[in-house]
Amino acid sequence: MKYEIGMKIMTKKPHVCGSVNWEVIRTGADIKIKCLGCSREVMFPKYELDKKIKQDK
Repeated sequence: MKYEIGMKIMTKKPHVCGSVNWEVIRTGADIKIKCLGCSREVMFPKYELDKKIKQDK
């Protein structure tokens, strides 16, 4: 999947705060995402993030 800054994504599992909605805030080899529930920022390698998000089919 191609990620762009400002893109909204949903994860398969909820964050500790209960939210599954995230926003991409940095791209590159690692993707930084921000939880839209509690504003926590997390960084993942692209291949790992691809496994964690819901794919629209």
